[in-house]
Amino acid sequence: MKKNILLVVVLFGTSHLLYAQGQTQFSGWLATFNTFKTGKKTSIHNDIQLRSADELKHVQTFLFRVGLNYQVRKNMTATAGYAFIDNRRTIAAVTGYAPEHRIWEQFVISHKIKKAMIAHRFRLEQRFISRSVVSGNELKNDGHVYANRFRYFMRSVLPLHKGGGAFVKGPFAALQNEVFVNIGNKANVNGEFFDQNRLYIAGGYRLSPKLDLEAGYMNQYINGRSSAFTNNHIVQLASYIRL
Repeated sequence: MKKNILLVVVLFGTSHLLYAQGQTQFSGWLATFNTFKTGKKTSIHNDIQLRSADELKHVQTFLFRVGLNYQVRKNMTATAGYAFIDNRRTIAAVTGYAPEHRIWEQFVISHKIKKAMIAHRFRLEQRFISRSVVSGNELKNDGHVYANRFRYFMRSVLPLHKGGGAFVKGPFAALQNEVFVNIGNKANVNGEFFDQNRLYIAGGYRLSPKLDLEAGYMNQYINGRSSAFTNNHIVQLASYIRL
């Protein structure tokens, strides 16, 4: 059953590639995903990301996310937190950065299929998106609009070392997919239920139980307004720190 779920998610993530004919972009993402233990069942989650514009011309997006984790069971973790996102935007040939503030909640369930480690993440986001206007030849914020979004993420990590036991060091392969859907105030975003999909395949190396380094390719399919969409080809470099 679990294998069938994984197959369905991968097929959903790749299905849009069969017919996508919209705008194509090439960009690079840098990311660090961090967990800091604070107690027997609690920890701090943090991730920081820099995302480039098309053809690496400039920084398009800065993201800072923080949250408090609570381990419900050995394989289940609940988290609530805040995220700040700064997006580069151009209106009437005037360019600036427009902030977005998010409150978010998530629940992660993890399990194993043979050697592969699987994580399922269910995330809700309450988004406060800046309304940008041009004033005095500058891009300024004129309040915010509100939208709700749901995200389902599944990631599989397969250790490539020989032998069994705990995976503490060595190479690994990773496959993940994440689906984003708008569940409220859709008119304030793209006006559609489906928002975007991110399919990612990567290779990495676990230097210790506390640190992974990873590089991979991501295909990001973004559903825009009025049936417009973007197919973004991304090279991502990432670190995973667990302290």
